[in-house]
Amino acid sequence: MNSHAHEAAEELCAVGRRAVDLGLSPGASGNVSVRSGALTLMSPTGLSLGDLKPEDLSVLDAEGRHLEGPAPSKEFPLHLAMYRRVESAGAVLHLHSPHATAASCLPAWSAGSALPPITPYLVMRVGQAPLVPYAAPGSERLAENVSALPGRFRAALLANHGSLIAADDAAATLDGAVELEEASRIVVALQGRDFTILTDDEVRELTERHGTFWDL
Repeated sequence: MNSHAHEAAEELCAVGRRAVDLGLSPGASGNVSVRSGALTLMSPTGLSLGDLKPEDLSVLDAEGRHLEGPAPSKEFPLHLAMYRRVESAGAVLHLHSPHATAASCLPAWSAGSALPPITPYLVMRVGQAPLVPYAAPGSERLAENVSALPGRFRAALLANHGSLIAADDAAATLDGAVELEEASRIVVALQGRDFTILTDDEVRELTERHGTFWDL
């Protein structure tokens, strides 16, 4: 592993540990990957993100072929689908965090976003996050469902499953996952109550300023 890949592996492992520390990755759930040149480094199957070390990572090529290390998480097709959608992404993170998973069991707010624009921070740090139709975890169908969604997005909720974030690097994916979890917590807490959301003009101002996406 060259120095660039080793640095990316260290960051990936640090993000895994942080996700567990924050309570966002229960048990051995969740998976994270980073790109390093033509390679993708990914958390392996069956190992808690809190226990990751660089030597534990699976190494894949750009087409998802396993080159070395342990077997990758079964969700590698899901990660590859997000890399194809978000070509600038350097990392992808999938978590089963409790509130995002709860929100993924609710009807989508709109065709473009599972959650409403409930806070400015969701809009400016994550943007719209559509609800991906359910398919079995690890299946090609789930990856296909991500690929088939219209519009632009860097995050999504997987129906009855959890969250999915693509970002410039692994640390940024965790930042997005934390914001998505917090917005989900608020939406779940407000179920059955009247609440306000940001106006179209307020959403437009934030997306233009911060470079996120929200179809109005």
